[in-house]
Amino acid sequence: MTAPTDDFTQAEPFEERPAGAATVRARNNADAFSQPSANIGFEGELEFKVGNGLFRKIWVTAPASTEASDGLGPLYNARGCQNCHIKDGRGHLPDGPDDNAVSFFLRVSIPAETALKLQEVEDFIGAAEEPNYGGQIPDFATSGLPAEAQVQISYEDVPVELEGGEVVTLRKPAYDLTDLGYGPLHPDAMLSPRLTPQMIGLGLLEAIPAQDILALADEADENGDGISGRPNLVWSIEHDKVMLGRFGLKAGTPTIRHQSAAAFSGDIGISNPLFPNPWGECTEGQSACVDAEHGDDTSHDGFEIDDQGLDLVTFYARNLAVPARRGADDADVLHGKEVFYDAGCTSCHTPKFVTNRLNDQPAQSFQLIWPYTDMLLHDMGPGLADNRPEGRATGTEWRTAPLWGIGLTKLVSGNDTYLHDGRARSLMEAILWHGGEAQAARDAVVGLSKPDRDALVTFLESL
Repeated sequence: MTAPTDDFTQAEPFEERPAGAATVRARNNADAFSQPSANIGFEGELEFKVGNGLFRKIWVTAPASTEASDGLGPLYNARGCQNCHIKDGRGHLPDGPDDNAVSFFLRVSIPAETALKLQEVEDFIGAAEEPNYGGQIPDFATSGLPAEAQVQISYEDVPVELEGGEVVTLRKPAYDLTDLGYGPLHPDAMLSPRLTPQMIGLGLLEAIPAQDILALADEADENGDGISGRPNLVWSIEHDKVMLGRFGLKAGTPTIRHQSAAAFSGDIGISNPLFPNPWGECTEGQSACVDAEHGDDTSHDGFEIDDQGLDLVTFYARNLAVPARRGADDADVLHGKEVFYDAGCTSCHTPKFVTNRLNDQPAQSFQLIWPYTDMLLHDMGPGLADNRPEGRATGTEWRTAPLWGIGLTKLVSGNDTYLHDGRARSLMEAILWHGGEAQAARDAVVGLSKPDRDALVTFLESL
């Protein structure tokens, strides 16, 4: 069932249901990514709705009369999860110099020795938080504290001529930090832009057997095809061991619960059982931030969100459903699918997997899924490089992005912005930024006739 097809005359069996039994009807409004998995049952839907309430919660500064919602910051990117993951989809870039980067931020680190517990991981790249600014740079702060900085983005136009004379203008971003609130950055600081990704299908990605992902790795490119996907291996705070990285743009996080807890701490400043510091991202040098009033209390086991709350948000994130395909049997879609295969895109965007059998997660158990990702790291060349490592990922490597739902991006988020930093304003622009291991596939697309290119985009829009 997971073998690549060579028949493009009709849709494959079950292809119209990319999440298996968890697939939901494709809605034609902004709620397309906000539906629960179709197979979680009545009790599961209740749990999903409670988790959704926490995901949408607006946190406030402590102390507050609403003790269940206080503890914001003191430094933060947004006041709630939904503020960044707009309608559970992608975020948006700052719209002009006066628009705060609510769903966009810069990660930051400096080179360091590899921690002892990770020295067993081959090629792990040591890094540490920036001394003054921590692991990321939010541009909001609670009253009385300066924000860390403001992010300014400028663009340079890069024209690319395609076969037949069509010209696509790419925009090459440059980032600048202004109004630094806590002194200069470390001279070796490495900054990496991040636009919040969509949330659908995370539980199914988590349920892919690790051995199936590892079997796709070819670190030495032994088959000579120019593709050398590598797994990221990272430390799990939740399980106290090295695990396969699956989530985040460089696969730097092993589980949905870990990812959710890290976002609560780093993005909103909410303490939790995995990241217990009530001051979130504040560094030791930001003493006023560390000493500020926090919202941790005994009713939440000494945290600002406790185990139960974290579990509910994790359940919600795990069960955000993938919408059904649109027009999988359409002739133009099928032709575009053939172009996608012929160009070599499936070398990284692996079409399908079968998930693990999971007694405690029936909605994700033993499903044929079509995420179009191998979950591995690939060198994408200098054009997309952030020059900042994460785990085993080098400054030019990124995890292959899942493509399911990509055709609904504008419907859900209100704009077309793709890639890790939103620089691409169309699917074709996103393709043309591919380099490194994807250079041959990108060049194949450049050399296509316009009808073939249009069919390729039509196929992607059907996912």
